[in-house]
Amino acid sequence: MTIKKVELHVHLDGSLKPSLYSKIKNISESDAKNILIAKPKCHDLNDYLTKFSEPVSVMQSRESLYLVASSLCNDLLEDNCIYAEIRFAPNKHTSVLSLDEVVDSVLKGMRSTKLKSNILLCLMRGDSKEDNKKVIDLAYKYLNKGVVGIDLAGAEKIYPTRDYEELFAYAASQGIPFTIHAGEASGPRSIMDAIEFGAKRIGHGVRALESQECLNLIKEKNITLEVCPTSNIQTNIYDDIKSHPLKKLYDMGINVCINTDNRTVSNVTLSQEYVNVQRELLLTNEELYNMNVMAIEASFLSFNEKQELLNELNSE
Repeated sequence: MTIKKVELHVHLDGSLKPSLYSKIKNISESDAKNILIAKPKCHDLNDYLTKFSEPVSVMQSRESLYLVASSLCNDLLEDNCIYAEIRFAPNKHTSVLSLDEVVDSVLKGMRSTKLKSNILLCLMRGDSKEDNKKVIDLAYKYLNKGVVGIDLAGAEKIYPTRDYEELFAYAASQGIPFTIHAGEASGPRSIMDAIEFGAKRIGHGVRALESQECLNLIKEKNITLEVCPTSNIQTNIYDDIKSHPLKKLYDMGINVCINTDNRTVSNVTLSQEYVNVQRELLLTNEELYNMNVMAIEASFLSFNEKQELLNELNSE
């Protein structure tokens, strides 16, 4: 779809291109797809997350991180994306490299392309407090130098959001913006905890519909939900796109934007996401445009950078 788009929720490791992986591993692209792409319908989020160990295993060198980052940014450009916030967990890529080398390699890959993009560094559910604190300190070191915020990712149902309050209090004290995966594998309480910590955006957040109190809080705090329709179908939250609540949330006055989550694991492009929701949920071009405005306003960019993106969006 040729409409200009913004992507706020895309994982680097979940978007390793099969053609690139096949070259790294010296296997066929068909075999690469079988290894990297999740089933159209997984048992749950934990089942879906099993697809991440293999891409992470090959993203352990400066070269591989550079190539994956540049490849993703070029793919997003082809998707007519005008801005992206790309997220990954730096602690997952340190079998050889230091944390600084990991971030530097990804930044160089991103900056080798023409896409305007920044990084969100992920804390991981299940990692030690010490390891996650290192990621917060790393984000502070690179803040506004290619890194614009942090995230919390991983098995939400096993490791509740509320367990990470102290870490996000520390991040807030450092002035680091953050989004948190919540309301995906777990319900509204997870979302409300994230908002109470100070999250400005919620990764997924679709299960807010299970609680009017949660919906009221999202509206009151002007929170934006980073919605990933195809991923939500795969992780078995909803049966199909037609039953997805994206349009319902939008009609309720909730800030929402459309994202891929993982281009490879979910086997979807941002354009395909737009086509799918427009066809199945009968979204208009104006509604899609409005969601991109919401994405720009919710981005972790400066006021002037947001104005530049809005002008570019309006140039259509």
